Amino acid sequence: MENTAKTFVCISNYFKGSDFLINLKKLNNKVFLITSEKLNNKPWPFEYIDEVFYMPGQDVDWNLEHLLLGISNLMKHEKIDAVVALDDFDVEKATYIRENLRIDGMGQTTGRYFRDKLAMRMRAKSCGISNPKFSALFNDNEINNFADSVAAPWVLKPRSEASASGIIKVHNKEELWNNINELGNNRFKYLVEQFRPGAVYHCDSLIVNGKILFSITSKYLATPMEISQGGGIFRSAVIEYGSEDDMAIKACNEQVIKGFGLKHGAAHSEYIKCNDDGKVYFLETSSRVGGAHLAEMVAAASDINLWAEWAAIEDALAKGHTYKLPKVKKEYAGIVLTLSKYEHPDLSAFNDPEVCFRVPLEYHAGLIVKSKDRDRVMHLLDDYATRLTTDFATVAKQQEVKNLH
Repeated sequence: MENTAKTFVCISNYFKGSDFLINLKKLNNKVFLITSEKLNNKPWPFEYIDEVFYMPGQDVDWNLEHLLLGISNLMKHEKIDAVVALDDFDVEKATYIRENLRIDGMGQTTGRYFRDKLAMRMRAKSCGISNPKFSALFNDNEINNFADSVAAPWVLKPRSEASASGIIKVHNKEELWNNINELGNNRFKYLVEQFRPGAVYHCDSLIVNGKILFSITSKYLATPMEISQGGGIFRSAVIEYGSEDDMAIKACNEQVIKGFGLKHGAAHSEYIKCNDDGKVYFLETSSRVGGAHLAEMVAAASDINLWAEWAAIEDALAKGHTYKLPKVKKEYAGIVLTLSKYEHPDLSAFNDPEVCFRVPLEYHAGLIVKSKDRDRVMHLLDDYATRLTTDFATVAKQQEVKNLH
């Protein structure tokens, strides 16, 4: 067992993960951050970061060969013990670096299971995990067979975009082919799958040595796809502990984490309970902490800071320690969040004692509430959603996905 400081390279193309960086440094490590130069004015916790390196461009604009060269030059003077991707879009970068520089951790094949939606579908199918029916867009005959055998509607999904970005809903075969033809040479970067209405849940987990040590199940009160394509108020809430849905989601989540080969870290996975048959199906997963301030919601309900504990897991792994999960609280929490027509919305009228967090983002209005009483949480989320819609909410046009991974 080692106690000496280890050196971590953290990659984040978005401003997130401050608690991860802070705790990693507090655990006596050297912390390097690589991020986009466009984020150099963000309030990163610089006092907990040994050095920040900036890459030109954002996301798909990063030159991976330049990133590899930069890190290999850093390795001339620093022994890098781990490379950590803090966001979905950074998983490929981290796996590419690990493979080329032979650094321990998730490689490119396993990494695809947590970024490429087609790889997710195929892996889930091979593991016997319930999946919506799907098809790659490589072969015309396979597409036609899918369209002739699977009832519409369907959705075309970019294989490597985050959340509901770029999803196209189609209602018949002609519309499907029109959209595929419009994709041109990018069609192989999409898949088509059956659209099945239902309640969408997310399970947020911490994993050590392939075993889930902590997980909590929450339900989207409006699905990410609905909000992405129609606007509205984002809401999620922790569901009743030990309920039938809670146990079913967690059982499926165990299958996914084991089958996809995630050995350690954090995971945010989504599942749907279909209206027509009441069964739970896997939607997608990611090897990171959930976005949209879901980590703060989880912390309010459980006292588990997913970012900080993920850092503690990485620290224990690098130093050969045994990670110990803190005591878990079992209360309830929920989040309500919307784009705001005001840069700094005044939410002082939302002053119930259950309010425990106010979203600090510009042009956003959002709050997290917590209580031992789940009914109280749900009542406040409904009330706040109505008030935010009336006084603050606005809708931004969904950006067209042009640069695909």
